[in-house]
Amino acid sequence: MSGETRVKKPRGLSWIRRDWRLYVMLILPVAFYLIFCYKPMLGLMIAFQKFNMFKGMWGSKFIGLENFRFVMNMPDFPVALRNTLFLNLMGLIAGFPVPIVLAIMLNELHSVPFKKVSQTLLYLPHFLSWIIIGGMVLQIFSPSTGIINATLLKWGWIDKGIPFLTDGPHWQFTYTLVGVWQSMGWGTILYLSAITGINMELFEAAKIDGANKMQQIWHVTLPGIRPTIVVLLILNVGQMMNISFDRPYVLGNPMVQNYCDVLSTFVYRAGITNSQFARATAIGLFQSVVGMILITGANLITRKLGEEGIW
Repeated sequence: MSGETRVKKPRGLSWIRRDWRLYVMLILPVAFYLIFCYKPMLGLMIAFQKFNMFKGMWGSKFIGLENFRFVMNMPDFPVALRNTLFLNLMGLIAGFPVPIVLAIMLNELHSVPFKKVSQTLLYLPHFLSWIIIGGMVLQIFSPSTGIINATLLKWGWIDKGIPFLTDGPHWQFTYTLVGVWQSMGWGTILYLSAITGINMELFEAAKIDGANKMQQIWHVTLPGIRPTIVVLLILNVGQMMNISFDRPYVLGNPMVQNYCDVLSTFVYRAGITNSQFARATAIGLFQSVVGMILITGANLITRKLGEEGIW
């Protein structure tokens, strides 16, 4: 059309010559993922082998799904699977809304120094080792010498110590509570970033229309961060089969073995310590496949409900 300036699209490899500095910067991260993330995936083939470390994965005998059948028929596997799903579900229900609430509360603070101190105190637990947190939990929740039980016994509010760490249901409650405390500050960062991206004119318009603070949060803030909430919820659902090793291993004890034994500790006990690497790999592959199914299903449901999802 006359009078209009058309932008010529780069042809051939001209886009590489134009942005070659950016592609050079990509070499290191791409090499990292290829070497440390994708290349190790070749090792998944030992899940289908009678693996012999002296013969290697190229010389070991192929046995199909035998490792999967053996692992799933072990008496401890259903217990570990049940505990993994239950603890992750409890963590999702109790822990997912907390960062959202904290982010909204921090965003509404007007005192900048107090806001910075609060953010630092909330983020700090994320950087603590679970070994350190385990020692803190023992000092606070120990049935006999813990701060909580010692205080309640001294005040005469209870007759005997509450078994936070020695009774199954109490241990599950303690495990979930400590996990929420450790991770809530880190999740708050994402929601604070999403809140800062909301157009401030929307809040001004809501004020002009007579909306109070709670109405502004409900009608402006929450809809503004809804895409972030949906994406993080989908990712959390996809992690329902995965659970860290250090947290249940540090907080668990033999008295609650039937409640704290999860897939990661089961892999360590039944696979790694007995040098059954093929069976350990089979469990890991099983977790990954189920996780992929969960995250795909959650994304599909989200798209059906009218949200964007993650793809």
